[in-house]
Amino acid sequence: MTQEANIDEKYKQAGHVISSAGGTPVPVNDTLVKLLKYFLGEEDLDFVLAFREYKSQTLDQLKETTGLSESEVVEKASKLASRGVIFNQPNRKGTMVYRLLPLLNVGTFEYMFMGKIEHNERNRQISALFDQLFEELEDIVQSNYDSLMPQLMQAPPVDRTVPMAENKSTGQPIKIMVDESVEESADRILPAQQVEALIEKFDEIALGYCFCRHHKDLSGQPCKQTDLRETCFTFGKSARYTSEQGFSRMISKQEAREILKRSEADGLVHKAYHPNFDISKDETSVCNCCRCCCGNSVENMIAPISNATNFLAVIDPELCVGCGTCVDECHTYAAYLGDDGKAQRNEELCIGCGVCAAFCPENAISMVKGPTRIVRIAPKKKKAS
Repeated sequence: MTQEANIDEKYKQAGHVISSAGGTPVPVNDTLVKLLKYFLGEEDLDFVLAFREYKSQTLDQLKETTGLSESEVVEKASKLASRGVIFNQPNRKGTMVYRLLPLLNVGTFEYMFMGKIEHNERNRQISALFDQLFEELEDIVQSNYDSLMPQLMQAPPVDRTVPMAENKSTGQPIKIMVDESVEESADRILPAQQVEALIEKFDEIALGYCFCRHHKDLSGQPCKQTDLRETCFTFGKSARYTSEQGFSRMISKQEAREILKRSEADGLVHKAYHPNFDISKDETSVCNCCRCCCGNSVENMIAPISNATNFLAVIDPELCVGCGTCVDECHTYAAYLGDDGKAQRNEELCIGCGVCAAFCPENAISMVKGPTRIVRIAPKKKKAS
């Protein structure tokens, strides 16, 4: 085996460790090796491999697993944190913890494209390699569709919908009806009709670029829905990390509110993310997602969408005039026109985002608040070519 082959094999070993760090597992192949070489030098591989058994380690633990001195560990971790490979923030006790990030959901891909990056050949090559990796991941899912889908359709929710609160035509609050037939959920879910409460909840708020739209821009597929790019919020510890590494900038609550309003005006859906996909824990970030670029949208999903929501759209047939606005605006194609020409809603596809209610010119759509629902939408099975 040549020296180059030996090095590539070591990159694949690092790829296996990164792919097991949470998030979305990726195929460990030649494409991944090419991609990792943009983020990891040969001198970084042993450091990554030190996370093989424990994905989160303290400074003392890393000194033991890497054999490096304290200053060497800090220097190496700081360098890899700036590339979105390592998350380096203290825990609640003030102890610095170094966590190996996955490549996807949420990791290196998101943090790279969250920062403002130049449209140069290097970044276009990285973007193209991610596209290729996504295609290869989709091929795996499609080739094993029947065996994988039952398992994937049981996955925990990746994000949680935070609905819009105002009808654009009237300027009035969207009507929220509480389903009193069920007991109040014990989950720690923010009353999402008060989306600004998310902003009030945190003192540290950072704003970055939408990584999905940024990636699509570099791939030559600009967003069809909005010109907005800085729409990705991180909070607390995540805000400190992203701003320290240059992936975002700290902003005021007032600027955050203004971004939310502009996002809603363009029909973007608020999606909250929680640690380890556990919606009982405080949010770490909120994305404002379009339909054409978001990796967790029906337009782009490789694996099933898995979303948590406490809301469901309800259409008043007496007020509906069948204009079809809700059909055009719906992100999951849950809205459609029935045989009578009036709007209908498929409950199994409705993520309770409130976009239909916000844009309905007749204010004919309300939201019902109830217990947490998990909405899972499978990608279509493609015919073999």
